[in-house]
Amino acid sequence: MTPTLLIADDEPLLARVLESELSALWPEARIVGVVHDGVAALEAARQHEPTVVFLDIRMPGMSGMDVARELVEFDAPPLVVFVTAYDQFALEAFERAAVD
Repeated sequence: MTPTLLIADDEPLLARVLESELSALWPEARIVGVVHDGVAALEAARQHEPTVVFLDIRMPGMSGMDVARELVEFDAPPLVVFVTAYDQFALEAFERAAVD
């Protein structure tokens, strides 16, 4: 089964860098979406049912933490990797079942 990835980061440049890095490091994975706010992240996750979601913590609309709370309720919840420069969110991220 091909892993599917969703990237959600409100900084378009950082999202593009992450997309590029993931494509190079994980060529068998398919990136199903790159979005720039929490509401769009949740909508894209519902639509594409990704295997892994890369979430920024601070995004407009809904935070990455809010999105993660919703994702764990999915029938097949994706793995969540938080992508953030704010280390103070690390404990809460792992409480939300973040894998990295």
